[in-house]
Amino acid sequence: MVAMLIAFTLGLAQVPQSFSADLVPQGNRNVRQPDIPGASKRRTQATKSTFDAKYEKIRDLIAEDTRLRRKIVNVSRSYKIDPIHIVGALVGEHTYNVDAYDRLQTYYVKAISYAGERFRFEHGGETVVDFVKRPEFDDCDEDSGSAKLWTCREEVWEKTFRGKKVSGKSYPDDRFGAVFFQPFYAGQTFGLGQLNPLTALTHTDRVNKVSRLRKLSAGNASEVYKAIMEPDSTLAYMAASIADSIDNYREIAGFDISKNPGLTATLYNVGNSAQRAEALASENSKRKKRGLKPTLPSENYYGWLVNEHEDELRAIIEK
Repeated sequence: MVAMLIAFTLGLAQVPQSFSADLVPQGNRNVRQPDIPGASKRRTQATKSTFDAKYEKIRDLIAEDTRLRRKIVNVSRSYKIDPIHIVGALVGEHTYNVDAYDRLQTYYVKAISYAGERFRFEHGGETVVDFVKRPEFDDCDEDSGSAKLWTCREEVWEKTFRGKKVSGKSYPDDRFGAVFFQPFYAGQTFGLGQLNPLTALTHTDRVNKVSRLRKLSAGNASEVYKAIMEPDSTLAYMAASIADSIDNYREIAGFDISKNPGLTATLYNVGNSAQRAEALASENSKRKKRGLKPTLPSENYYGWLVNEHEDELRAIIEK
């Protein structure tokens, strides 16, 4: 896998605003689909389904649900992105991670089932609200906005706590979001957009500004779950996440990925778009010094499927 998918560096040095972004063309950079993770294969086998069947199910759900298509188009307009990016993320999630319900109303029903519950984001009896008060997080500015704040906190986790013993306590060798923000089991995501709570917290400022939804707090887990379970709000968080990825690749790596839904789908799948953009920028800086052409961002298995079916998916959303 190319530089976009290698281990990321921790700095977020941004290029000057005058830096022109190179348009990444439509289509896949990989001739063949990159390997699909074993976990995705096992989930699909366990449901006695196939990737083709799951793709067709989510494709048909979008195609047959006029209300859902209208919501996708409207929220995309608000966040100034092409609706194909949201469609691509939905297709990728429901093909490789979960199986789509038969209709949009089912997602509303599932959301209601979480509404009255009481959860806490915690690990080992310590809430994340208390955890991020530790001095290791002092450089993470709470006034910098939710995206920069939670990105900083993720970086501190990776550098200082992940897989290490701190003050006599051992921490899991796993992602920040999996350790503190998924109390049912690590890796679980929710709702139509298959969002995890940390993603919603990261983008809550943008969603508040654009969609006028109330800001989320890590101290109120139930409200976070409600936001990511309800289709109306989850589409806003999906759009904010995708718009943020496009911004990061333009501003940090110097690439315009807005015309390539396979790339935005890839970033929706793997997360950490700012760090990945920085890793790509760093790699291309080294290549430039050696007189080599820059490496273009590349899709993973999930994004590859989206680009492979882009024409079909565009026809659905535009009908």
